[in-house]
Amino acid sequence: MTVDDFKEGQVLLIDKPLNWTSFQAVNKIKWLLKKEYHLKKIKVGHAGTLDPLATGLLLICTGKFTKKIQELQGQEKEYTGIITLGGTTPSYDLETEIDQIFPTDHISNEMIEATTQQFIGDISQYPPIFSALKKDGKRLYEFARKGEEVEIKPRNIQIAAFEITKIEMPHVHFRVACSKGTYIRSLAHDFGKALQSGAHLTTLRRTKIGNFNVNNAITPESFAQKLQE
Repeated sequence: MTVDDFKEGQVLLIDKPLNWTSFQAVNKIKWLLKKEYHLKKIKVGHAGTLDPLATGLLLICTGKFTKKIQELQGQEKEYTGIITLGGTTPSYDLETEIDQIFPTDHISNEMIEATTQQFIGDISQYPPIFSALKKDGKRLYEFARKGEEVEIKPRNIQIAAFEITKIEMPHVHFRVACSKGTYIRSLAHDFGKALQSGAHLTTLRRTKIGNFNVNNAITPESFAQKLQE
């Protein structure tokens, strides 16, 4: 690919590594392009944030294709991951420590399978307090980290598929296809409640955005090697 290709616009399929923020991934790609092609500036942005503790598909747009970000963000997304039953965390994932323990002895495989039905279709969901959503000009996680109370409004989302792929108690492996704005961490938390227990998200991987598949994505490291070739 030439420098003009990147300026005219590309959609890069990046497999975001664990513990990277989406912003770090964008900055890395931007830095690599500037360095390789001796550019002062080039537009680079991503179409849909992935939490640092999640891996998988991040669509990174360059040049004129940054105008497509809104359109790409609106597409259906697919995730796979693991929900761990029996304990909750304030962030609904492993960013924070377990704060409450719940019984799981009453939960059967049949109950787990049946409970997924409650979450398929149009549902109302409360975003996690530990999220980058803004309220009064501040991000929600800023309130959360200070221990401040803040009112969060529920959002309407669509879940097209919620499938259990394996159960190894207390770990429940799943696949979810959902609309923009869905928090899988909130889904894990609510799923635990629906099972008269508690739960948090322990692994998350984004596998698809629209027709884009993580199987065709490359790591930032591989992208750097490709540029040099």
